Amino acid sequence: MEVADGSPTHIPVRDSKTPDGPVLAFPATSWAAFIGELKTAHRA
Repeated sequence: MEVADGSPTHIPVRDSKTPDGPVLAFPATSWAAFIGELKTAHRA
């Protein structure tokens, strides 16, 4: 999985094994919440 940064509004994500495949774009606020939950779950 590859995650691009640099966009203030959307976070593009793609499968690194298929770089010419589809890209999912998540709203930056949703991505931040997702990463926050991962960090919380990792500490538990």
